[in-house]
Amino acid sequence: MDTPAAVQEIHIIDFDDENNIINKNVLLHQVGEIWHISASPADKGVLATCYNKPSDSKVLTCAAVWRMPKELEPGSHESPDDSSSPAHTLELLCHLDDTAHGSVACVVWEPTGDGRRVISLADSHILLWDLQESSSQAVLAGSASLEGKGQLKFTSGRWSPHHTCTQVATANDTTIRGWDTRSMSQIYCIENAHGQLVRDLDFNPNKQYYLASCGDDCKVKFWDTRNVTEPVKTLEEHSHWVWSVRYNHSHDQLVLTGSSDSRVILSNMVSISSEPFGHLVDDDDLSDQEERRPEEKSQEPPQDSVIATYEEHEDSVYAVDWSSADPWLFASLSYDGRLVINRVPRALKYHILL
Repeated sequence: MDTPAAVQEIHIIDFDDENNIINKNVLLHQVGEIWHISASPADKGVLATCYNKPSDSKVLTCAAVWRMPKELEPGSHESPDDSSSPAHTLELLCHLDDTAHGSVACVVWEPTGDGRRVISLADSHILLWDLQESSSQAVLAGSASLEGKGQLKFTSGRWSPHHTCTQVATANDTTIRGWDTRSMSQIYCIENAHGQLVRDLDFNPNKQYYLASCGDDCKVKFWDTRNVTEPVKTLEEHSHWVWSVRYNHSHDQLVLTGSSDSRVILSNMVSISSEPFGHLVDDDDLSDQEERRPEEKSQEPPQDSVIATYEEHEDSVYAVDWSSADPWLFASLSYDGRLVINRVPRALKYHILL
């Protein structure tokens, strides 16, 4: 039987960069256990959740769109001290429920525009929703289904910021598919993209055909969706399932991954970035380390490498993401509830900028 302690909380984290202080506000999510959260790119006070809801003899995962109190919106600078901060309640804007389609794995917002279009992945169905005025109602604008044998279920999806936001990538089992949101038809398919379940996807923000994926085969792969017979690049730095992969929003050679091996890895994938040959630098700009090997300067493009491995977590890292305000700041979250905020090493930051 549910007790008040079973009420789920969403924590709004405000990081004070100057003083290196984290402030936290709590939002109460009173309708069920949360499995996925996604924020509207157009309205910083709006978010969507996927949550468990008992239904007859089984548990369904439903989805809804919410608004947080105005004073808690990111950037409002009204973050009281933790000890005195009361819990706030989310305002329900609309449900994205269509139980005929099954349990919702995730909700993906259109990356640009007015924040009115979202995709939900429900079992074997991809559903395109149009959020009406003030997001008070969701109208189903299109849908498609996975065809094939067995119980096909989506695990994750990502909306491409390119092609005027007409393409979405999805993962189900070991397969990655591309969809055209105008016709809700499949435009590419990467079968056996990973040896085991595909966990996450992300599009390169600067190169329109490049897509990253990760999965239970411990690998991170990079694809050119125009030719999906082989990955462009494969990383094998993790020793267990890779749950999350994220491109840096500004500098696409920087890629974050988080894994059940409790590690976060920051990689420099410069060879497949939008600046594959790096920057030409003057002698005055070189660090001491670079000055010790001048014969390498400008003779060949920089090599892909692991920049840093972060081991502050003691449990599986389920999510990594970059700050939307500071391109050098990122956060990771592990199963035990630990949130860790880190920075790109200063030497690499200046190497990229100079």
